[in-house]
Amino acid sequence: MTRTFSKVYGLGGARIGWIYAPQHVVDVLERVRDPFNVSAMAIEAGVAAMLDRAHVERSAAHNEEWRNWTSEELRKLGLRVTPSVGNFILIHFPDDARYSAAAADEYLSARGYLLRRVAAYGFPNALRMSIGTEEANRGVVAALSEFLKD
Repeated sequence: MTRTFSKVYGLGGARIGWIYAPQHVVDVLERVRDPFNVSAMAIEAGVAAMLDRAHVERSAAHNEEWRNWTSEELRKLGLRVTPSVGNFILIHFPDDARYSAAAADEYLSARGYLLRRVAAYGFPNALRMSIGTEEANRGVVAALSEFLKD
């Protein structure tokens, strides 16, 4: 089992994670990893993050609330949203060049909202949205509402 500290711990830029595995798997990883693959600051941040259970609980509750709210609001706009239990959702756009994922991405980017194109993953007409602050989530929904009205 592997886990990162990217999502609920908020340490994506630190590039830190952990593995629970049989010794023979760990031995292979030890042979192929870089000698200094995790910085001392990242390790300290990881330790502090693991000790801060209250932050993890607040983050998980925030994510659940706003993932559900955002998904429901996007469905009300007529968009399909793949069910998710993570900190992101997959938004599917109509098969219409005017309202495609590419057009929505351009529209959102011009307004400061950066979602991820996922065509390379086999979803040419979808965008991946990370759940953010209340303000950001409401902003994306409002912008997509305007986009779909234009």
